[in-house]
Amino acid sequence: MKKSLHLSVLALAVSLGLAACSNTGTDRAPTAADKLQITQQAAQQYDAQTFFETTTYFGSSFSANGESILIGSDQSGIFNLYKLDAATGAQSALTTFKDTTYPVSWFPNDDRVLLTQDNGGNELYHLFVRELDGEITDITPGDETRAGFVNFTNEGQYFYAMTNERDAKFMDLYRYDAKTYERELVFKNELGFDISEVSKDGRFVSLSKTHTNRDSDTYLLDFSKRIVKPTIISQHVDPANYNPMTFSVDGTALYYSTDAKGEFSQVWKYDIASGEHSLAVKDDWNVSFVYFSESGRYRVSGVNADASTKISILDTKTGKALKLPQLPDGDLRNVNFSKDEQTLAFYINSDTSPSNLFVWQLGTDSAKQLTQALNPKINPNDLVASEVVRFKSFDGLEIPGLLFKPKGASVDNKRPAVVFVHGGPGGQSRTGYSAMRQHLINHGYAVFAVNNRGSSGYGKTFFHLDDKNHGENDLQDIVYGKNYLQTLDWIDKDKIGIMGGSYGGYMTAAALAFEPEEFKVGIDIFGVTNWVRTLESIPPWWESFKKALYDEMGDPATDGERHRAISPLFHAQNITKPLMVIQGANDPRVLKIESDELVEKVKKNGVPVEYVVFDDEGHGFSKKHNRVTASEAYVKFLDTYLKGDAGQLPGERVATK
Repeated sequence: MKKSLHLSVLALAVSLGLAACSNTGTDRAPTAADKLQITQQAAQQYDAQTFFETTTYFGSSFSANGESILIGSDQSGIFNLYKLDAATGAQSALTTFKDTTYPVSWFPNDDRVLLTQDNGGNELYHLFVRELDGEITDITPGDETRAGFVNFTNEGQYFYAMTNERDAKFMDLYRYDAKTYERELVFKNELGFDISEVSKDGRFVSLSKTHTNRDSDTYLLDFSKRIVKPTIISQHVDPANYNPMTFSVDGTALYYSTDAKGEFSQVWKYDIASGEHSLAVKDDWNVSFVYFSESGRYRVSGVNADASTKISILDTKTGKALKLPQLPDGDLRNVNFSKDEQTLAFYINSDTSPSNLFVWQLGTDSAKQLTQALNPKINPNDLVASEVVRFKSFDGLEIPGLLFKPKGASVDNKRPAVVFVHGGPGGQSRTGYSAMRQHLINHGYAVFAVNNRGSSGYGKTFFHLDDKNHGENDLQDIVYGKNYLQTLDWIDKDKIGIMGGSYGGYMTAAALAFEPEEFKVGIDIFGVTNWVRTLESIPPWWESFKKALYDEMGDPATDGERHRAISPLFHAQNITKPLMVIQGANDPRVLKIESDELVEKVKKNGVPVEYVVFDDEGHGFSKKHNRVTASEAYVKFLDTYLKGDAGQLPGERVATK
């Protein structure tokens, strides 16, 4: 059937077009609106396996000679590392691990590779080196060690990494010899700093320290001084966040982000010698990042513009924006220059197109696409792009969201809907390709990704509106998002469910427990159900921002009563609608026992409950076969209990490996 997709669609379009004309009682030709309706109604339906056979690519750093690009890819079903020819796009595998592996960086002067990997999703990441002969060595050993790469310095002579091997709560900074991997402890972190970057000459390291969830400082540490003590560069009175971003290439300045000057974060430049601060990048939205090419000739900056990424590339020599060639629609991601700054590599991603890697020779007329991520069995016209919409919540506050309308949905063909809640708290649903989301839409479900109060990206006032108010006003935003859907004439008003992951999973369970008549079903994906336990059992490496977390959620020592009041587990007797729970057995953030207990309690209510546990995953599912299993489970559950046109599920726990 799929091989003859285009012919069958054409035949269907012709028949539908004739029917549309005959219904009008005229002999007119089909209008543009008729053709649009025909296209929408002719969408092919695909299973989860087809959607997840789409390949995820990420990483775009050039090798020393500029001939190869280091990428990560799940084309084998598990994320591994690949070397991609920058001219032809030909790929060769650098690793073949059976556990998820991520690229970090090429070495600056040869083809050795740094990579990182945890164990089954436990988030205890180690740092490895892949040698030229393919041998792979763990350079951060220790069963309970968590490590992270910082950057190379001194023209590749050294690299810096941080680990918590000395104290599980704090990350210390080590300098590694890039040839021998011998290392030296250069900063013992006993006060809970977050380590950002080391200047390219190896003299300075930038640090930040979180005081509250709305106040942080930026520090500089000068290794050339006899006493290694961080110096604050962000003295301020009113609460504001100051976070380091990057050093200038010559090491004379530090660029940092701050929201001290208004609602949105700007990037400022600190001249280290003079101590002067000057504005570098600002926008009407948050400036998310800034970094430089090898020599500093080009500056790349990104802005979070209404849930999409807007990237600008400044030629610092001319002061003008770099003019890119004509490109497909979508957001640019992972923009990187080759060492000689003559070639640019980047991804383009949109709601209807997964990330594809492009390279562009500066000054030429066109860029070359090196990957084809979308499964060729999927017709791109069957995918759905989002619309940014806004609605008024219970108190008149305007709430943004991304609305996905299934093909063929109309007043005569109403569709069920799912309100999707992002993770966090403080996350944001953003535009971009999601196989899981497109699978739901393709099977007839409208998806409304609501960015409730407390979401990032809409200014600091909006961000802090849910502080110590979780499960209350932010939950009402979700309920009012459902109410907004019910005003749309193409939505089946009686068939609206809720789903989300992590904090979104909590909001799903909270909606079923505290607003039990609002949503028909809920899908809780590794969501918090017992805030008392969660806040008392956070991983030790969260120590540096634990105070900020407590500022937002409340301190267990003083807010235990409120935590119990907003925890769905203690109100599970109220849950009367079908529930699905998805959990990774190795999750260090939301412990499996949280989901175990909720499932058992809701079962006692006589409510249909589906429980899927992945034994080899943590907080998020990295293995493709697990993502397929989860996505098929979502649709089957919704077909049964929301749409009501599938065979009944057994309502029993399902364990998968």
